[in-house]
Amino acid sequence: MSAPKITELGTQSIRSLLLKYALPGIIAMTATSLYNMVDSIFIGHGVGAMALSGLTIAKPFMDICAAFGSLVGVGASSLVAIKLGEKDYRSANDVLANVILLNVLLGALVMVVGLYWLDPILYAFGASEVTITYAHEYMEVILWANILTHIYYGLNSMLRSIGHPKVAMVSTIVAVVANIILDPIFIFVLDMGVRGAALATVLSQAVAVIGQMVIFLNPKEVIYFHRGIWRLKRDITMRALGIGMAPFLMHMAACFVVIVLNNQLKRYGGDMAIATFGMTNRFMFFFSMIVMGINQGMQPIVGYNYGANLYPRMMRAFKLSVYCATCVMGGLWLFGVIWPEGFIRLFTHDELLIAQSIAPARIMLCVMFMVGFPMITGNFYTSIGMSGKAIFLSLSRQVLFLIPLMLLLPKLLGVWEVTTHFSPIWGVWWSLPISDALSAITAAILINRDMRKFKVAPHLPTDNA
Repeated sequence: MSAPKITELGTQSIRSLLLKYALPGIIAMTATSLYNMVDSIFIGHGVGAMALSGLTIAKPFMDICAAFGSLVGVGASSLVAIKLGEKDYRSANDVLANVILLNVLLGALVMVVGLYWLDPILYAFGASEVTITYAHEYMEVILWANILTHIYYGLNSMLRSIGHPKVAMVSTIVAVVANIILDPIFIFVLDMGVRGAALATVLSQAVAVIGQMVIFLNPKEVIYFHRGIWRLKRDITMRALGIGMAPFLMHMAACFVVIVLNNQLKRYGGDMAIATFGMTNRFMFFFSMIVMGINQGMQPIVGYNYGANLYPRMMRAFKLSVYCATCVMGGLWLFGVIWPEGFIRLFTHDELLIAQSIAPARIMLCVMFMVGFPMITGNFYTSIGMSGKAIFLSLSRQVLFLIPLMLLLPKLLGVWEVTTHFSPIWGVWWSLPISDALSAITAAILINRDMRKFKVAPHLPTDNA
């Protein structure tokens, strides 16, 4: 996208901009979530319930990898949007080069450390002697391709920030379609099990990265690969990492939470309880990715208008994003309350697992209509460079609320089990919706104060959105 065209972020209607930028992100993220669901379906039906449990054990490790990727990708893409709003195109090009260099360095570090301590880490994450094999086979392949994965997500974030949301969408869809095609071949035809599922993932990402590189080699783009930019710059690196610290800590907190959760589920409910959480979480992931698509569309609009001091436009984009996200998560809430068995049967034909999963699924999804708001609010603060507040929102849900509840409620129910007839495992399940509700309340208090500050900013232009 040329430099003049990127200024549409500061002039066009917010509704049309959000539709233009968010719809490709929503399609891309929906495709990604469908892949994750299909991947789990193939593993659940092709390998078994314990393989699903092993995949759930591997998820926090994947969250660690994603955390380092988001540290670079999200921070750099937000910084690029701000730089473009300031018309500082040279710095924006430097940010692009730093994305590649930082992803290579951090990706290699995570790969080496992860491979060296793979089994001890997986056992700490809740693996048992039954599930360790599945988790090990999956993560071993994922870690060997960690640099590639970081570059894939980093460049996709950059594409959206320079005004190519549709190209980012196509890149994601190409990876997803390739993955869905390769999954049954590796799992069923070649009988490679979970290792085949992981191999399908990394090969599909490699195909997408090739297409991304072609875009950024084009000198007609507002930022592109060329000589003179290939060195780490301290100011850009530190600011990008500073902005990206919020999603990084969010992912790390999510990783730590899932570690605690897996161990609590293993302690009070065994491997079957872990499989229950894994299936429900995968289904939740589908709706959450739609909200992430909305976030992706909001991010360049908010970042550009913040950099250009167009605060009323920035707040319109935020409010419209909150409305859309609430509608999406409200749909998840309705589905989870009315018919949880429907999505559970997608993942497994094990009747015992199905019977044990219905009530916990209803509990986990019972306040989902509130979850879209804090998700949008956290990303809003990241988009305007207020990483401290984004970090606080991320950690409040994960660390301040969820972990203490997960540790406390099962013990309370254990004490009262004789009189209440509720076993401690129900305390683990209920800790999830309670922390979601508290997180939404915290986000409302924080953003309400800042909205008043933006409203009193003097002589700022508005639009007709």
